[in-house]
Amino acid sequence: MKSKKGNGSVFQRGAVWWVKYYHNGKPYRETSGSEKESDARKLLKKRLGEIALGRFIGPDAEQVRIRELAKDYLNDYRINGRKSLDKAERMVKRLDEDGKDKDSALLAYFGDYKAHSVGTDRVKAYLAKRLEAGAANATINRELAALKRMFSLGIQAEKIHRKPYIPMLKENNVRTGFFEHGEFVAFRGALPDYLQPVATFAYYTGWRKRNILDLMWNQVDLNARTVRLNPGTTKNDAGQLVILDGELLEAIRKQWERRKVAEIPGHSPTLLCPFVFHKDGKPIKDYRDAWNEARKATGLTTKILHDFRRTAVRNMVRAGVHERVAMMISGHKTRSVFDRYNIVSEDDLREAARRTWQYAQSQEQTTNVVAVRTGNQG
Repeated sequence: MKSKKGNGSVFQRGAVWWVKYYHNGKPYRETSGSEKESDARKLLKKRLGEIALGRFIGPDAEQVRIRELAKDYLNDYRINGRKSLDKAERMVKRLDEDGKDKDSALLAYFGDYKAHSVGTDRVKAYLAKRLEAGAANATINRELAALKRMFSLGIQAEKIHRKPYIPMLKENNVRTGFFEHGEFVAFRGALPDYLQPVATFAYYTGWRKRNILDLMWNQVDLNARTVRLNPGTTKNDAGQLVILDGELLEAIRKQWERRKVAEIPGHSPTLLCPFVFHKDGKPIKDYRDAWNEARKATGLTTKILHDFRRTAVRNMVRAGVHERVAMMISGHKTRSVFDRYNIVSEDDLREAARRTWQYAQSQEQTTNVVAVRTGNQG
């Protein structure tokens, strides 16, 4: 059946009716999936209406689901060697009680939705559901940021043509947690053996979690007493160097003594686990259960591993380490970020008040000022 080009047309292939229409000069052929001509005409009318209103997205883009965009999102991290791949994976999948992958909260909710059916109202419904479940604002924002990225990559790949407005929650970015030395000792003692050296290394260096857990023996020189991260292997791409001494040196030496080796007849011992920190010879992937147990045991219920990063910076500054050197050790590239970690505690404020009072007292004892009497003295 022929008709004007601008009006499109319907035709049959076997018993099934199809439609043909044009958008920006490009022809589109699409099955109605029906043996009724009336169904094909309804589909054609719908497509022509979308084109007229500027809402046409095309039959292929219309079928793309969030789950497909999530796969592309992870592939982008892998292909580009992004250092936050582990965080990206947590946005998409979680481990169940049996250690098997399951959908994250984000994918469990959005995964089977068609991308172009997701609007701001649906995003807000997800936001409300997560808040009701007790998720923190910062956690929800990381999830929504991942959803934004999925849409953006879909548009770049020309799989979809638009993305919804995704609102974000207000969150408090001021980081205030840190360990006093006594808290560190108690908390470390409550951790299982395999995590105790991780806590020690974090407390003294302020390194990021991923850099610590990914540390390998080829980055350690026990003879020179150094641990080195080469440029391009860290979050900010700058290199890091730590000189081992004291308790930190002792912890690394113990890890070397505990390393897993296999004795092969006629050959030198083979290192089975190249990681400095490991659990039974395997990389440490998830330590949350052990960490939570230590929090309960010590009453330090709000402590997170990142608190060691803030603590290390504060301790180095108070110990008189030059700020540029401290930044090199901890891996901070910008001064603004570094300043946020040099946290003032109540003990700092008490010490400041004590010193100010002592100074004022010393000034009273040395003053030579005599009060001048004014007015009619009679």
